[in-house]
Amino acid sequence: MTNKHEMLAKLNEQSQQRQHAFLDGIANRLGRPRLTEKPAHPHRGAPDFWQRYEISEEERVALFVHNWNGLGGIVRRFSEKEALSAFVAEVADTLGAKNLVRWDHELLQDLNVEARLPHVEMTVWNSDDALNLKAKAAGADIGIVVADHAIAQTGTVCVTSDAGKGRSVSLLPTALITIIQVEDLKTRMGEVLTALQTQYGTTLPAGVHFITGPSRSADIENDLTIGVHGPGIVYALLLG
Repeated sequence: MTNKHEMLAKLNEQSQQRQHAFLDGIANRLGRPRLTEKPAHPHRGAPDFWQRYEISEEERVALFVHNWNGLGGIVRRFSEKEALSAFVAEVADTLGAKNLVRWDHELLQDLNVEARLPHVEMTVWNSDDALNLKAKAAGADIGIVVADHAIAQTGTVCVTSDAGKGRSVSLLPTALITIIQVEDLKTRMGEVLTALQTQYGTTLPAGVHFITGPSRSADIENDLTIGVHGPGIVYALLLG
């Protein structure tokens, strides 16, 4: 038993010697002393200058529009619900949509898009498992949601899930329409994370999705495909 322990201790010593020699060699090649202590970490989280960074509402809108367009999305701004509702119906007609699915959200109830589209089937997400809503979302041409938040700096929308806000509505249809109330448009990602923490604490919803343009997938040969793992056509409709 003693010999076994001695052998293991010697192997460990030899392993550490090889490790030190390897790291010393890297430091020598870089022309600087080898670090043996953890470097100081002066910042935790975003630095102060970035947390103080803020722009006006109109600048946030312009920056979001620029970034969302750059990502391949389509963005429009409306001052009235009536015009926004008419545009959604126009998009459905243009795409030849037959099946739509939307959240059970107060704003979407006010828009009443389904009244403008009597020839399409509109499914409203709810907690009734018997309706097989996931299959309906998978077969839908367009999903309609309302963003909890949006981020101008990255051109991103954030949507959370609950009983009336199914994750499948933003993930499975061919096209996605996200409605963003301008007051929910933030400058930085950190503002959205702080808002989520304030609202939910440590009990986050089952789904917190950050959507930045159409779904993109690429393989090892850099062949990019749009719309394989999510909607390939994405609209961001700003209200306000």
